[in-house]
Amino acid sequence: MGDLAVGGIVFVCIFGGALFGMYLETVLPKQHLSDKSKEVIRVAMGMLATLSALVVGLLIASANTAFETKSNEMRRVGASAIVLDRMMAEYGPETQEIRDLLRLAIMAKVRAIWPDGDTKELRPETISEGRGGEIILRKLLALSPQNDAQRWVKSQTLKIGGEIVLTRSLVAEQTGSSIQWPFLAILIFWLTTIFVSFGLFAPHNASVVAILFVCALSVAASIYLIVEMDQPYGGLIKLSSAPLASILDQLGQ
Repeated sequence: MGDLAVGGIVFVCIFGGALFGMYLETVLPKQHLSDKSKEVIRVAMGMLATLSALVVGLLIASANTAFETKSNEMRRVGASAIVLDRMMAEYGPETQEIRDLLRLAIMAKVRAIWPDGDTKELRPETISEGRGGEIILRKLLALSPQNDAQRWVKSQTLKIGGEIVLTRSLVAEQTGSSIQWPFLAILIFWLTTIFVSFGLFAPHNASVVAILFVCALSVAASIYLIVEMDQPYGGLIKLSSAPLASILDQLGQ
């Protein structure tokens, strides 16, 4: 389900709940809206509002952690590629072909994931495509060191190359959502119930309806941003190609 669709559903549920609460106020018997009844409802809604705030905080923390993890792993791949290139340069001119292949592999991956820079939707499914990393590892294995220094450099390049392949696999595995959707559905139900209570006690005038509309829109926008951060491959909040694109000028130097 798209991020905007989730935000739209949240808004319809919450604002619809407020309007439904206003309607209930006109049809419920008066004894259901006595002072004692209102007090109990307010206490119950206060407890529900506290639970909702805690859940929203957990979702924000989860979405932010997921975004930072994916962003850091992209940066880690870029930094490891630079170190790998420098290590191969230390090995000697025999690795020039592998260094060129590394640069081409990074360039191809950037163009595949970000087809038009940062202006279009990212294509996370391309993260796991291609065998460039495995080919580079095979070519590194085929090197024949002539001295202890080259043997040490070869062992380090194999280690770094393996880390790059592993990190790429981790990024590919993390393209799915980390949000538990039943968790989100329960939160939406709680928020809707709270807004029903708002409408139940609210005066029937345009100012109140406008305020409830703005509040419902704000809550829906917060849920939308949480889902956006959890899926940073398009929309307003997305991963940038800068960490990988910026290293292209440094490779092969």
